[in-house]
Amino acid sequence: MKDSLKRLFKKYVNRETITYIIFGILTTAVNYAVYYPLRSLGVNYLISNVIAWIVAVIFAYFTNKHFVFESKDYSPAVMIPEFFRFVAGRLISLGMEELLLFVTVDLLHMDDRIMKLIASVLVVILNYIFSKLFIFKKEKTDEE
Repeated sequence: MKDSLKRLFKKYVNRETITYIIFGILTTAVNYAVYYPLRSLGVNYLISNVIAWIVAVIFAYFTNKHFVFESKDYSPAVMIPEFFRFVAGRLISLGMEELLLFVTVDLLHMDDRIMKLIASVLVVILNYIFSKLFIFKKEKTDEE
């Protein structure tokens, strides 16, 4: 049992997951740094969310590419399709976040700031899965 827990820990708690969490927190901070001032200015919460998302996605792409998944190829042949896959994955999670915000804020009359925090946790998990499996996937070598 103890060895199984150690193997699971080593598999899921590593440099990649730790740096993803760190840059996920920073991306969330960037998102909020745009979202909350827009809300303070009276911009609709869904519009504020989309604008904040755009800024955060640009930040997240470069930090995830370089620091988290160590995708160091910056040639257009690699970056362009990689960026479009990244944005596509983020659009899916944005759609889910927007739907969750709409349902909880407009239909259930919950506070948008609290629901955005809750939605962020779900979005970070989903974005990691997209990034790991579809965007920055590494080719297996013969040793693996």
